[in-house]
Amino acid sequence: MAEITAQAVNEFRKATGLGLMECKALLKEADGDLKKALTLAKEKHGKNAENRAGRVTKAGRVEVYIHHDGKSGALIEVNCETDFVARNEEFRQLAKDLAVQVVAAMPICVRREEVPAELVEEQRKIFLGQVADKPEAVREKIAEGKLNAWYEEKVLLDQKFVKDSAKSIQEMIVATNARTGENISVSRFARFVVGEGNAPAADAAAE
Repeated sequence: MAEITAQAVNEFRKATGLGLMECKALLKEADGDLKKALTLAKEKHGKNAENRAGRVTKAGRVEVYIHHDGKSGALIEVNCETDFVARNEEFRQLAKDLAVQVVAAMPICVRREEVPAELVEEQRKIFLGQVADKPEAVREKIAEGKLNAWYEEKVLLDQKFVKDSAKSIQEMIVATNARTGENISVSRFARFVVGEGNAPAADAAAE
């Protein structure tokens, strides 16, 4: 078995944000292979996040971001399970980053199922029209691919993080979920732009 050095453990911690002992254990399991250890971490914490997904999130915080020119801003509600995590610096940073995301990337809703059905159908027709010259057998598949790309532009959880396009917003939330040990979710957001009245907003809060 490869020797697990302190340097390797520290590098792995920086890459994942996981605890020291867990980093060491994952590197041992991967026989020192960093890429393999990263894959193991994603598999393990992705599964843990799925297991936590149904847990009630009644705590959390409302975060606000105002752009430096004072002409646009956003409010977002991010939820977790306990006030302890709501006060956690990492959770607070996530909420701040999500508020910035709303201003910069202009999502229309939090998750795909919140997109109005008529808007999805309208986009699907547009994309089918764009591939009308393609063989009939592949039109639906191409249009579906275009629709998925449209979701990645318009839906908050599907968007790439504006500060780091290597991560999606969903991946950021799952990573914070893993490190805090609590289910984390976004309930709703509102985006405001001077001169535009009520800008596109999303309200996904359970009534």
